[in-house]
Amino acid sequence: MMSKKAYVTGANHGIGRGIALVLAEHGYDIAFTYRRQETEARRVQDELQALGVRAFAFQAELQHAGVAEAVAAEAIAALGGIDLFVGNAGKMQVGTLQEISGDDIDFAYRLFYRSNIMATKVAVQAMLASGVKGSVVYVTSTRAFRAHPDDCLYGSMKAALNRAVETLALELAPKGIRVNAVAPGNTWIANDSTPAELHAQQHRDWVPLGRPGTAREVGQLVAYLASEQAAYITGEVIKIDGGLVLPGVVETPPGMPPKKQDGRTP
Repeated sequence: MMSKKAYVTGANHGIGRGIALVLAEHGYDIAFTYRRQETEARRVQDELQALGVRAFAFQAELQHAGVAEAVAAEAIAALGGIDLFVGNAGKMQVGTLQEISGDDIDFAYRLFYRSNIMATKVAVQAMLASGVKGSVVYVTSTRAFRAHPDDCLYGSMKAALNRAVETLALELAPKGIRVNAVAPGNTWIANDSTPAELHAQQHRDWVPLGRPGTAREVGQLVAYLASEQAAYITGEVIKIDGGLVLPGVVETPPGMPPKKQDGRTP
């Protein structure tokens, strides 16, 4: 039985690395991109190959015109086909209206939105050419569902990608290709400078499940969405955030006494 093939952008660290490793454990050959950290990327490549799969690393500045399409085509050629495209590459951008520049806006649009759509186009063309009923999964964010201070770029572009999932799912469903997204909340990364226990302690009070998520958990969700077990799921954005955004608006602002059951403050 031939191995399945996945192309994952931004998999040299963080959530992308977690996704790539889980997919490799499920038997996927992996092609992935990295931006600058070649040593880190080669380490991930070795980790993937140690799991018994083929792994290919491609340096790419995906925000530049034409790069997303070219690298996607190169990655698919190296793999010898594609069953799954995971659009994960990204970089947190925050800033007030007075702080952000036109270049910041262009970067966010090109990296978070344009590069994903164009790489998807190349991946889907390859799937159709080989008769593969494949899958596309984007990694967005819970910031797409809630407003945050200084977040008119990152959260907005993730929200745009969530919306694109629905239309792409409609368009590609007759061809047997499914499109979904996962939206992580607070996620601890293995190479984070903050120790895991301290990170968890900092978030126990405001994550309902009492801890941050892990890159591996995000990877397991991606693997599920790409599997036959999820064959009837398309056009969905699934939050993986420990209930982070469920509370919505905080009823009692910081520093105010809690409300009594009758709704009056003591």
